[in-house]
Amino acid sequence: MPTITKITVQKKRTDRYNIFLDNGKGEEYGFSVDEDVLIKHGLKKGMVLDDLLFSEISFSDDIRKAYNTAVNYLARMMRTETEVRKHLAEKEVDEVIIQEVIHKLNEYQFLNDEQLAFAYVRTQMNTTDKGPSLIKRELKEKGIPEEYITEAIEEFPFELQVEKAIALCEKYMKKNKQESQKIMKQKMEQLHFRKGFSSQVFQIAFEQMETTSDDEELESLRYQAEKLERKYSKFTGYEYQQKMKQALYRKGFSIEAINRYLESK
Repeated sequence: MPTITKITVQKKRTDRYNIFLDNGKGEEYGFSVDEDVLIKHGLKKGMVLDDLLFSEISFSDDIRKAYNTAVNYLARMMRTETEVRKHLAEKEVDEVIIQEVIHKLNEYQFLNDEQLAFAYVRTQMNTTDKGPSLIKRELKEKGIPEEYITEAIEEFPFELQVEKAIALCEKYMKKNKQESQKIMKQKMEQLHFRKGFSSQVFQIAFEQMETTSDDEELESLRYQAEKLERKYSKFTGYEYQQKMKQALYRKGFSIEAINRYLESK
């Protein structure tokens, strides 16, 4: 059986130690272990390693390396248990080792899905334009249990949801002044749905917005019509009128407004 002949500290990793062994053929490098594993198993010069002890040392060191990987991963930001498991699996860590690491992380309170859920909701509602439905979906993807999500999302007050929805409306209207009010409302509602806001919140936000004036609507119609006139310039008379009416109607303008514009032309 091999005997430990020398133990040295690694140059680049001072928390790891190189173990040298004599297998009857002279001294040679055997393996390396973490400092905690060295202490746990009382490794020292002259110690004889049988197969069982060697297996225990190897298993302990695998756990320690995986644990360090998990801690480094958690150091960047709070993570869920599911995310840590996935990260270790991607590093090709065995499931048995992962389970031991998760147990140790919970023991030291490095993992807390409930606290993470509350922190995530607060961060998202204060720094982004996301609504509650989108935040809930992201928490589910992170593997947060449903009961924690339900409790945490209550941190997002209805008044703040409406406030953020109004800001989204204002931002969209500022960038898309050339659209008809009908199309603008449809697209804004779709945007709010993607962002995770309910129809109720959107309707309240939209009603609180300043509606587009007749002059602004006419200006939008004129802008869209001038673009279409280039497209349909080869047509004349009734055919031209019908194509313009159909195209402008699809863009959300009323028949009355379209007729007034075409008559003015």
